[in-house]
Amino acid sequence: MKILIMAAGSHGDVAPYTGLGAHLRVAGHEVALAAPEPFGGLVADSGLDFRPLPADPRGSTGERSNLLAKAAAFIGRLGDGLADAAAPGADLLLLATTTAPLGWHLAEAMNVPSAGVYLQPTLPTGEFPPVVGGTRSLGRWGNRAAGAVGQRVVDRLHTDAARRLRTRLGLLPLAQGAQRRARERENWPVLHGFSPTPVPRPADWRDGLRVVGTWWPYVAPDYRLPREVEDFLQAGPPPVFIGFGSMAAGDGERLSALAVDALRRVGVRGVVQAGWAGLAGDGDGVLTVGEIPHAHLFPRMAAVVHHAGAGTSAAALRAGVPSVPVPVMADQPFWASRLAGLGAAPAPVPYATLTAEGLADAIRQAVEERDLRIRAEAAAREMAKEDGATRVAEVVAGLAG
Repeated sequence: MKILIMAAGSHGDVAPYTGLGAHLRVAGHEVALAAPEPFGGLVADSGLDFRPLPADPRGSTGERSNLLAKAAAFIGRLGDGLADAAAPGADLLLLATTTAPLGWHLAEAMNVPSAGVYLQPTLPTGEFPPVVGGTRSLGRWGNRAAGAVGQRVVDRLHTDAARRLRTRLGLLPLAQGAQRRARERENWPVLHGFSPTPVPRPADWRDGLRVVGTWWPYVAPDYRLPREVEDFLQAGPPPVFIGFGSMAAGDGERLSALAVDALRRVGVRGVVQAGWAGLAGDGDGVLTVGEIPHAHLFPRMAAVVHHAGAGTSAAALRAGVPSVPVPVMADQPFWASRLAGLGAAPAPVPYATLTAEGLADAIRQAVEERDLRIRAEAAAREMAKEDGATRVAEVVAGLAG
């Protein structure tokens, strides 16, 4: 079967699909991954065919102001790119959260089945508020109502792009909300690639919505940590990782000084990941690194300071290491609250009020409070029983039949 996975966004929105695609390829499928052009090397390294999308992931992240305007611009660029990526054909479309609203129209035009492969629980539920709307519960009715409002906002953001896409594809006009509701009536399958350990499947979700477990970014079987990193790790006690991924671009100088100050206040060594912010740690006991697979690095850490993206949060739990979540925007406060709720992290330290003193206090808790590590290790044991990519392959086999 020819499978086309479509994912758009930052590194954390794309990397997990390299692992999922590689698993499906081993299962005998021909797999291509459509993603923003900067990730061509990442996709090629995983052995998948790459189909570039024009949307620049850096244009939709960074500053937290005007997020809706940025999202609308991102979506506007995405429609034609998705159509171009689908032009070579496919027998099945697997659609990420960011590509599903337009991908539905592509599947209709191509007359092929599709399924959602989501990294966040974005569908309405009474059990928690929308993942991008804060962490304060509005009660069961209020949470569901807020989730429904969020869906209508997403519909509006995609209206113009969907109209243009349907015209290009030769489809009759159809309102974006009508397309979404049709998928819901059909119990369109959505497989959620996160662990039920921090987020069990909501009991009020419709049929077709499953939580299957995390699928992880592809890492070559023969991968080894760079010699410089391995030497640093062996030269002293486990360090603390500090990284913000694709967040905080343009704020690197302030964050770098803050991170080093916090590490010194606690008296621990540190591994600082540059990320999009361009962090750099100077001085004895601090090593600056680029992109390194979390699966190889996090188990060697005493604690992990991160922006609480879905993938990084899951990787910290998988490693059995306490987190220090510093949420910046979007779904990050949700994941930060889930880590704290599991007892695998101290209370989140909001990025907007981040100080060296506050970060140092949280790092000290993560390193010194044994209960945090015990609970993180317990979560890791539960997650080790999951195999999200295999669950997706099973559903794909059913669709193929």
